[in-house]
Amino acid sequence: MQSFVLGEAGAAAPPADAAAGAAAEPELLYALPLFRKPAFPGFYHVIQVQDPEIMDYIVRLRSSEKGGYLAGFMTKEMPEGLADSPQSETAAPLLSLPPTPQTQQGEKKTRKDTGKVASSDALMEVGTKLQVVTVTLGKNQAPSQPGGSLVVMPMQRIRRVGTISNPVAGVPLCAVETVPLPVLEVPTDESETSIEIRALNHEMVATMKDLLKMQFVNKEQFEQVIKYYNLDDPLKLADLAAGMSSAPRQDLQEVLTCEDAAERLRKVLLILKKDLESTRLQSQFRSQIEDKFAKENKKFILMQQLRYIKRELNLEWDGKQSIITAFKESIKKLGNLVPEEAAKAMDQELSKLGNLEPQSAEFNVCRTYLEWLTALPWGKFSEDNTDIDRAERILNEDHYSLEDVKERILEHMAVSFLKGSVHGKIMCLVGPPGVGKTSIGKSIARAIDRQFFRFSVGGLHDVSEIRGHRRTYVGAMPGKIIQALKIRQVSNPVILVDEVDKLGRDFRGDPSSALLEVLDPEQNANFRDLYLDVPFDLSKVLFICTANVTDTIPGPLLDRMEIIRLAGYVYEEKLAIANQYLIPQTIASNGVAKDMLDLQPEALAELIRNYAREAGVRELRKLLEKITRKVALSMVRAEAAERKLAMISLENLRKFVGQPPHSTDRLFQDAVPSGVAMGLAWTALGGKTLVVEARGRVPASNARAAQGVSRVVQREEKIGLTGEEWPDRWKQVRRLLRCYSVILCMLLQRGLDNYCKKDDRIELLAV
Repeated sequence: MQSFVLGEAGAAAPPADAAAGAAAEPELLYALPLFRKPAFPGFYHVIQVQDPEIMDYIVRLRSSEKGGYLAGFMTKEMPEGLADSPQSETAAPLLSLPPTPQTQQGEKKTRKDTGKVASSDALMEVGTKLQVVTVTLGKNQAPSQPGGSLVVMPMQRIRRVGTISNPVAGVPLCAVETVPLPVLEVPTDESETSIEIRALNHEMVATMKDLLKMQFVNKEQFEQVIKYYNLDDPLKLADLAAGMSSAPRQDLQEVLTCEDAAERLRKVLLILKKDLESTRLQSQFRSQIEDKFAKENKKFILMQQLRYIKRELNLEWDGKQSIITAFKESIKKLGNLVPEEAAKAMDQELSKLGNLEPQSAEFNVCRTYLEWLTALPWGKFSEDNTDIDRAERILNEDHYSLEDVKERILEHMAVSFLKGSVHGKIMCLVGPPGVGKTSIGKSIARAIDRQFFRFSVGGLHDVSEIRGHRRTYVGAMPGKIIQALKIRQVSNPVILVDEVDKLGRDFRGDPSSALLEVLDPEQNANFRDLYLDVPFDLSKVLFICTANVTDTIPGPLLDRMEIIRLAGYVYEEKLAIANQYLIPQTIASNGVAKDMLDLQPEALAELIRNYAREAGVRELRKLLEKITRKVALSMVRAEAAERKLAMISLENLRKFVGQPPHSTDRLFQDAVPSGVAMGLAWTALGGKTLVVEARGRVPASNARAAQGVSRVVQREEKIGLTGEEWPDRWKQVRRLLRCYSVILCMLLQRGLDNYCKKDDRIELLAV
């Protein structure tokens, strides 16, 4: 808020007797509200006024010789907008001499040290009598700046005892009655109070000296004031310390109000200690930040100098030149294997990269494009296996049966061996889930000594996943085919395109059409990815597709594939697969020792017949894993010495896998009776036999025929075939079905065949 300066000798305070005499009669003064902090006697204060009405009124008072003195009272509450003011405004600078208008012109913006209040009730009761030294209007400093500033000398502490008038229009200040407070004196005897005051004074001096050693607010002005100030008077020193402190305004008001010398010194000493600790923390933070910036700045300068020295000595190039050199070396390593068009694109992009700034976005786009071009395996091929016997042995190790697939792979190897060249083919493995379509792709790659890469196109809608994005898009990248070649680093891998029958199609494009160019042997020799925009030879790639059905595969795409059907496994094949592959793999994956689990053949047969009837062996694997997990749990629960062999038999199989979802009981033990036909339901997941029964009903117009049918119906109701009695009623069912057939024959022999043509309905019951 205000600024403080030392007054002239003898002007600090009136004599004690004068103060005592003045206390008898109240003095009428205009109250100047102080927002930021109270004014302490003995120092010049610079009070800046933003309100032009208050400033004009003070000027009028001085012209009428009534404004020589004002009463400075701090407001009880801080006005809104001033609570978050910076510390430099709260603790205004101290000056050794009264400031002149010329010295005040340096301040660009007027602080709001005072303003209007509604009434005198908003002011504290204890304040200071202010002698107005100079008045400077703001328009004299800057034409657009309202208000101005006052230089005042606080004379003595006063108390407000009455209010003459509150602010009204034309009179923005309160008129109050004040009486001076008695001036405290320091005892000079050797009393306990005197000793305490001297000790507090010494501690204050020591604290202020520590404060002067640090970079606190207004340090230069305080050092200038301290030269002219007598530090031997403890109360004067207390007013000086409180005046230059940035402590809370309420704490400073308590110092101004306190009428006990020792208590006032204790309050000031506490304020100084807080200021010292705050300044110490600020200095510590400032030092840490400066050290950090100094280290970073020093490191930056040294790195720049080191880079310049290395460049002058040809020891190191800059980052841009290093990138260009690395690309040139990569292109040189590729040699003549790169096609002409791709080599030309590399040279153009390399020249473009040399003309771009590293900070530009185009530089990173160009750099990424060159990284992809130089990372592809141009002309790099892995050597295929020509040992037919070894390939056949590998295929037999990984899969049981599937003779058609194995024979087709061996044929491919034989043709390649005889021709002396390798050409990629597109094989599509079609079959139900769980028959080993994906796993056999890995075995094919291992059998012919090629790299393997798999990606699924199930639910794929975006064509860019196949053919890549154009480089105009942010974050563009090549498609899956080019990514596979970069990852495997050969131009003739085995690429498995999984779930090709589940491709999507929407507004983003048709991926099946994009696969035409990829899978067509006549076109993929010059496959052009949208991101690379240069041809790449895919004719040596062996593509293998998998699907559950061929109905959803587009015709043009299906025409380019060689369909190999995997119908599924019968009981004998599942039994062999379980013994040779599934059981050893399941035991090993669940941490159970081989000698701790014994799955009886009868239990395994029961699993295959009544639990896992699907075409593949995936459900059978799940059941075996479930059994193995339960065995592992029982082993962990038991002590190491008490663990014993877990034997899975027909008696305890349901304990591990529950009740069978399928039943092997046949509806007809012998031949199918008359009136019943066998049907077959087929899906991509397998098949199911159906029993179809034909039953005829005649109209009730023929009484004799109706009576015969009624007897049959009554017999059917009498039998009462319920779900619980069904297994015990096979003979009755046979007799009932035969009755139906006999009735139909009787009706036909009596010439009632027209009923079956017109009004009868045939009911097909699937059992």
